[in-house]
Amino acid sequence: MKKPDMRKVTVIGAGNVGSTIAYTLATQDVANEIVMLDIKKEKAEGEVMDISQGSPFFNGTDIIAGDYADAADSDIVIITSGVARKPGQTRLDLAQTNINVLKSIAPRITAYAPNAIYLIVSNPVDVMTYVLHKIANIPEHHIIGSGTILDTARLRHHLAEHFDISQQNVHAYVFGEHGDSSFVPWSQANVSCVNIEQFRQSFGEHPVIPPVDQNEVEHYVRTSGSEIIARKGATYYAVALAAVHICKCIFSGDDTAMTVSSMMHGEYGIDDVCLSTIKLVGRDGIKAHIPAELDEEEIGKLRHSAKCLRNVIDQIEY
Repeated sequence: MKKPDMRKVTVIGAGNVGSTIAYTLATQDVANEIVMLDIKKEKAEGEVMDISQGSPFFNGTDIIAGDYADAADSDIVIITSGVARKPGQTRLDLAQTNINVLKSIAPRITAYAPNAIYLIVSNPVDVMTYVLHKIANIPEHHIIGSGTILDTARLRHHLAEHFDISQQNVHAYVFGEHGDSSFVPWSQANVSCVNIEQFRQSFGEHPVIPPVDQNEVEHYVRTSGSEIIARKGATYYAVALAAVHICKCIFSGDDTAMTVSSMMHGEYGIDDVCLSTIKLVGRDGIKAHIPAELDEEEIGKLRHSAKCLRNVIDQIEY
């Protein structure tokens, strides 16, 4: 039986993303028990050996390459398995292939970890999150898609560079699909509680900081993943940090607002699709949807994103 103070995470998939998540969980002391699962058992064993041999330099997390039974009593299960995006390929191109992988995984992992919070990282993450809702007998608030939390980090990083200010002072979000139909609700974007344009003008009559080119910023956010893949073949550092941040928030017990993907039930006129708006995440998963006051144009963009995802869902088998 698991000790009361244990924080156990199972990571399914020992590819670049899964192994980087496991490494980060261990070295940041987020989990003190980690199970890695992969259809390629030797790959998982190699990743575990590589991480655990560095344990003298961190707090000695217990990490194993196991089977589904070893996931019993997991607090969090992170699903990263599936085919990775190739250069020029969209996330939605992956849909049916990775859904088939999820369909094979879901009944086996939920049999051993029925009470865990499930964090979906595999792409297309919104569609995968939706499918897990439909095929697994898991409480809805226990299913979280990583959604646009990484897109939001990219946005804040870009705006912080533009204003030459700490990223912690930038409050802006990416809503919708983790993909081409995502958008920034600029009505909600601010720097230290001040609208970004007002903040820029606060430097005087002739501010040295140029106006934010909203189209350029959104293009940067949407295409960053593809640009990284074109240059190095895969993305995994930032997405791993995003996933580990979600785990930290769950284990901390402090409810945290973030843009993760979950099932919509009429919010903004959207129903029966998973996408990202601001959610409150805590020890028991998704606690609440936070109703940002979007303007009519932004609500239209969010509904368009939902329609794009719905079109994919209607074409897949699950």
